[in-house]
Amino acid sequence: MATHAHRALFELLDITDEDALECAALLDTPPSEPVLRAMTAMRERLGSCSSESLPADGASETEWIEALLRFAPSAHAYHVELGISPAVSAASLADVGLQLRINRRVHGRFGLDTWSWLTLHMAGNLFRLGRLQFHLVRAPQEAGQATHTAEEWVLGVHIPEDGGLSPALVDASFAEARTFFPRYFPDKPVAVATCDSWMLDPYLVSRLPDSNIASFAKRFTLDRCTDAPTDAVYFTFRQRGLQDLNKLPRDTSLQRVVLERIDDGGTWQLGHGHLAL
Repeated sequence: MATHAHRALFELLDITDEDALECAALLDTPPSEPVLRAMTAMRERLGSCSSESLPADGASETEWIEALLRFAPSAHAYHVELGISPAVSAASLADVGLQLRINRRVHGRFGLDTWSWLTLHMAGNLFRLGRLQFHLVRAPQEAGQATHTAEEWVLGVHIPEDGGLSPALVDASFAEARTFFPRYFPDKPVAVATCDSWMLDPYLVSRLPDSNIASFAKRFTLDRCTDAPTDAVYFTFRQRGLQDLNKLPRDTSLQRVVLERIDDGGTWQLGHGHLAL
């Protein structure tokens, strides 16, 4: 049964309907040792600007859901202590509820197969500003990254699924990011944003040149591409794997492009790009 405290938490995380009932049941029993261990791991790196998801460390998917629920108020309090508005904090942490709903669409049940992604939100350095999410991390020092290793910090850009991608919305997000991070993280100056996404695959831009996706991709200088055979299918159709593609809809131009490339023997890729803020 959802208590008043549960309701406040679920509002913060945008957890609704059946997912709220399932989450309330998890919170109505004492946390297990794996849950406590997961919470400790999140607590130890809160504020560290971590760039990596946490490992499972023996905790199950359900135990990680419970740990995320129990730890989220600490992440929210950390944001507020920095002076960040509760609204921005809530918009950032609301990805928990969104991912629960996506999981129900993908698997037909309560769960969170993207729990590791959400551990990044709990480190206190990933924020949703308007349409986009921005992840403040140290610049990679890998071979082939010379275009932006001169900067110590970068913003990793992520695209939540819940809305359009019009140039005006994207412009507004980047404009907010340019003022947000200098204000709240003045000791971590950023001049470059990066994006690793199937939406930056040049094939997609060439096939849908007038689309909002192409407009988004063209903002970035493409550094390299790596094969990611299943990403386009997952993010377009929310299906894991490449089975039964003939059963998927081809109602939109994007759906047709995604499937026709695979039909033709092609492989979707991740584009890795950067832009100056």
